[in-house]
Amino acid sequence: MILLALILIPLLGGLLAWWAERFGTRATRWVALVATVLQLGVAAGIWAVHPGGGQTWWLDYARPWIPQFGIGLHLALDGFSLLLVLLTGVIGVLSVAASWEGITVKVGFFHFNLLWTLAGITGIFLSFDLFLFYVCWEVMLVPLYFLIDVWGHEERHFAAKKFFIFTQTAGLFLLLGMLGLVLTVAARFHVLTFDYFTLMQHPLGLYPLARWLMLGFFLAFAVKLPAVPLHTWLPDAHTQAPVAGSVDLAGLVLKVGAYGLMRLTLPLFPEISRAFAPIALTLAVLGILYGAVLAFAQTDLKRLVAYTSISHMGFVLLGIFSFNTMAWLGVTIILLAHGLSTGALFIFVGILNDRVKTRDITRMGGLWARAPILGGLTLFFALAALGLPGLGTFVGELLVLQGTFLVQPLFAVLASLGFILSSIYALWMLQRVFFGPPAPHVEARDVKPHETAMLAAAIALTLWLGLYPQPMLDTARAGVAQMLSTPEGGTP
Repeated sequence: MILLALILIPLLGGLLAWWAERFGTRATRWVALVATVLQLGVAAGIWAVHPGGGQTWWLDYARPWIPQFGIGLHLALDGFSLLLVLLTGVIGVLSVAASWEGITVKVGFFHFNLLWTLAGITGIFLSFDLFLFYVCWEVMLVPLYFLIDVWGHEERHFAAKKFFIFTQTAGLFLLLGMLGLVLTVAARFHVLTFDYFTLMQHPLGLYPLARWLMLGFFLAFAVKLPAVPLHTWLPDAHTQAPVAGSVDLAGLVLKVGAYGLMRLTLPLFPEISRAFAPIALTLAVLGILYGAVLAFAQTDLKRLVAYTSISHMGFVLLGIFSFNTMAWLGVTIILLAHGLSTGALFIFVGILNDRVKTRDITRMGGLWARAPILGGLTLFFALAALGLPGLGTFVGELLVLQGTFLVQPLFAVLASLGFILSSIYALWMLQRVFFGPPAPHVEARDVKPHETAMLAAAIALTLWLGLYPQPMLDTARAGVAQMLSTPEGGTP
């Protein structure tokens, strides 16, 4: 039941936050904050009390749902999923805190959509029935559309529609792939089921139709990652979304794409995925270099951060299709570190936009002298983004490159150029925003106490990932090993 509670807490919290608006916007905000803190506390409690010892499956919850179609309510948790659920809780708290003062209209409906997005993402990380996985996928997408369309910036309607078209098309590929897989397994093995573990026990191997099914899964998750050239929805969505929406997109939604590739695509279609690896690795390197170069070309600060996400997710795709334990552990650290550092950068952009009333880098400058604390906090996360040793991103990307070099040295060497490019765009951004001639319209107002608290928490977690990642690596190791194992894989 505790797994079900991780999903129900934000679901019920969203409804309660919407209802609490009748008592004032402050009540709504506190309800949402309590719900996110409670979800984070439950996940942290699971981590704290688990005995460890290399066990793959920590918790399992299975109940019949629509048995005549082989559909069940099957939730399970391993260490890899738990780390992503913990990240969901942290990003949820940051999202609520970041929107504490910025959202002033339809506050109840805003927090309803925010919490239901978190519930859908949590459900994805816990679902081990493909039908339930798809339901959670849809629960995640619809509230995100409203977050962008209702509370976004000037071009929010266009960005929301583009986001919805891309993600719903990806969802269609995913649905077709799932149905094709289930029906093919039923025809070949006479087992009608959507259960992940049962499907793993009936591998399709190099069956011709399986190539198309794997492609459907890959396209769905590559859009969400996003991988070049399926990335074009992301810069617009990030630019127009409210701060909390951008934090969720960068911190969590992109992680769903990586999770889907690691949990579903490669374990369900191992042979075909290995044959497809050269194409995926090529797309990964293109994404790393393309995202970094485009980030340098941006003048809108939000778009700049959005393109850095595309570059970092290229490292994720590179590590996934290296089929290497070290690389997959590096991917795990990148997912956590990127969620924290990029989420914090979007919070910084929101704070800065509140002071300067613009996101145009060419209209900024001299901010360090007027807001030194904000400058110092931003410097930290910019260094985290460029992969400074001692911070989480460096650990993750180094493990990915080492793991990739063992099996695909050429792709690892090409991808390492991303380190150089990330240093260029990060330092260029700091120079233009914080130094140089001061912009006359910049307010001489530094960060507020609650903003400092948000960013300080993200700093502490980023330092933990960079200086002592061993607990996270130990937690994820058994789950990563299981996903990389034979198609028959273990069951809870």
